[in-house]
Amino acid sequence: MSALGVFRTCALVLLASALFSALYASASNPEAPLSRASSRYVTYLERKLRNMFLTTSGRHIAGAQLTLAVLCVCAGVTLRTPYAFVALPLVALAPALYVERLRSVRLSAIEAKVDGFILALANALKTTPSIGSALANVQPLVGAPLDQELALALKEMRVGSTLDQALLNLASRVQSQQLDATLSGLLIGRQVGGDLSKILETTAATLREMARLQGVVRSKTAEGKAQLVVLAVFPAAILFMFDTVSHGYFDPLGESVAGWAVVAIAVVLWIASLLVARKVLTVNI
Repeated sequence: MSALGVFRTCALVLLASALFSALYASASNPEAPLSRASSRYVTYLERKLRNMFLTTSGRHIAGAQLTLAVLCVCAGVTLRTPYAFVALPLVALAPALYVERLRSVRLSAIEAKVDGFILALANALKTTPSIGSALANVQPLVGAPLDQELALALKEMRVGSTLDQALLNLASRVQSQQLDATLSGLLIGRQVGGDLSKILETTAATLREMARLQGVVRSKTAEGKAQLVVLAVFPAAILFMFDTVSHGYFDPLGESVAGWAVVAIAVVLWIASLLVARKVLTVNI
């Protein structure tokens, strides 16, 4: 390694250490704005992870993000490369997006079990009038991850929570429209009276029909969503191809106020077209 390379490496290490120490000292002060923001972020991550029954610490995730962000900044400053700074948004958003992706996958898995859960609960209520006992009988029969949510609701009832509150907490954790409709029908039927088994069977049939209609809507809008992806990616691909064929082709746009205005208008129209297309393709049943 050359002397310049050694110097850059040492400078990178020193800069990373100084920046990390400054950020850590600021985060360690409970009254500092950075400390309050980090506490809110850690609480957000841990709430999301806890709702999915994951034991990963949000503080560890935030610490890893801070370390990677400091390294990216130091690498960009020392090596004078803009690519290190491009990675900063990815470092900042990746954990939250990944946790949201895990929640979406878990939600899909739960909704796939709702129909079987409703029918099993309806059959259990034909043998016992107690909803709590029926839930306890059904819980081992439904697959993961719905069984974890039911097990937690049963534990809440064992330690003194009412049935209504336990089911409301279940709906709040999962945030599924199908499960909300099921639990709403169950709670309303319990309060006003009636044949709960019949109510649940009707709810299951309604949810199946809604799922069928949603499948039809997804198939009809699939082509439009593909066009939206093309609309989002195509301008960047055009810019890259033009710049590759004729390097500096777009440089005049950055040399005058009119050029910057044209770029700003184009970007605003591009973003507006994406938002309008996304709104058009968002169909709620």
